[in-house]
Amino acid sequence: MHSAARSAGSADEGVPHLSGQHHAGATVWRVSMTASDVESATLLAAALEAQCDAVSSFEAEPGDAWRVEGFAAVRPERGPIEASLDLAWAGRAGAPPQLVIEKLAPRDWLAENQASFPPLRAGRYFIHASHWRGTPPAGAITLVIDAATAFGSGEHATTRSCLIALDALARRGRRRAVLDVGTGTGILAMAAAKTWRGKVVARDIDAESVRVAARNAAANGVAALIDLCRAPGYRGLGATPRFNLVFANILARPLMAMAGDLARVLAPGGIAVLSGLIARQERAVLAPHRVRHLRLLRRIRLGDWHTLVLARDSSEPTTPREDQ
Repeated sequence: MHSAARSAGSADEGVPHLSGQHHAGATVWRVSMTASDVESATLLAAALEAQCDAVSSFEAEPGDAWRVEGFAAVRPERGPIEASLDLAWAGRAGAPPQLVIEKLAPRDWLAENQASFPPLRAGRYFIHASHWRGTPPAGAITLVIDAATAFGSGEHATTRSCLIALDALARRGRRRAVLDVGTGTGILAMAAAKTWRGKVVARDIDAESVRVAARNAAANGVAALIDLCRAPGYRGLGATPRFNLVFANILARPLMAMAGDLARVLAPGGIAVLSGLIARQERAVLAPHRVRHLRLLRRIRLGDWHTLVLARDSSEPTTPREDQ
């Protein structure tokens, strides 16, 4: 789910997660489209990334159409965006949704960004921005995350459900070898490092995400615990199945494509937490993992999004748990 310069998939309505360069009175351009469903919205959001500093998608009302918006400090070029949309829409019926590019009136984007990101709780984890000055709940593990140019500030259902899964796993014992593929802001890697005070390997294909994750790890006091670098998927991790917990909060298609790589690095008895898929994609995502003897232990549903907890050669019950 993590890629360059985006806060895609956010449920925030109308307020982009822009970096500090978008100060009070700065010029901001908006690119917007309407999608019929979450899958279409995901495709459209990905197509906007190269031309926008931040991208969001949200459902105005349950069961209603999805709004996809990109925001940029300079006017986005229509031609490259339309070319990306045509490519993303290939194989789908009809033409891509109509594209609207407009210059927004000056606003204090930084103040609005901060106001749009209140603290939130996911299991034992309490996530807040650096500007927040309250008192965390007693016993909570705090994670300081500023919504910026990488995905994973905790408010999206995929990130939140991964944290819920981690909270449940932590109650059942220590996981000593943890991998976070597509780390984004580093939120899951940091949560695991703070939970067990052990080393975590984190990878992301995007250089900006790696930069943001490194900054966040330092701010949260766990930089020494996170082995962070830029790499695509599971590349460079070796052929030995050594990880007993793997997070992959990305998208359905790469989850399917990398099922074999996951099976290669996941140790016997290991747990994999897969997220970034919607309900109708679940069967397709599970199929290549089941072929590789990874079975479903638990399903976490938050809105349209599903997170799957899989096990390799585990003694867990065969009937998966389902949370709604």
